Amino acid sequence: MMTNEIPPLIARLLERPDTFEIPLEAFDEVLKKTSGLLLLFFTEDPVRYRETLDLAVIAPELLTTSTEPMCLGVLLPEAARALQPRYGFRRWPAFVLLRDGQYLGVIDGMRPWDEYQREMARLQQAEPSRPPTVGITVSADGHGGDHCH
Repeated sequence: MMTNEIPPLIARLLERPDTFEIPLEAFDEVLKKTSGLLLLFFTEDPVRYRETLDLAVIAPELLTTSTEPMCLGVLLPEAARALQPRYGFRRWPAFVLLRDGQYLGVIDGMRPWDEYQREMARLQQAEPSRPPTVGITVSADGHGGDHCH
């Protein structure tokens, strides 16, 4: 995507020293090299999802209210759409929090500020887990047993 195609608020966000774009082809490599907290910002076309621009304003505030250093990785719409099934969120745009490249949780869609603060505090204390990917539960023994949510 050319710089002039990026909405000005997103472009301004990408100028911050604690923020960077993650291209789709580099995503897995970035996760392997990441240590500490990384907040992924899954953007969408702001014409279709106006909240994308709201979250572009909220994202830096989340970084400053974090109890520990955190970087922001921005996924522009093409990369965001391709990677959304990996994290299973249903509302756009979304934030996904990772620690050392491992999933801690998601905050999707537009929410009140105090809810962002509570969720971020909770997620920072969470143990890494498997993301709730979109898909069908498969049981190897055919008995159903324990299922993912």
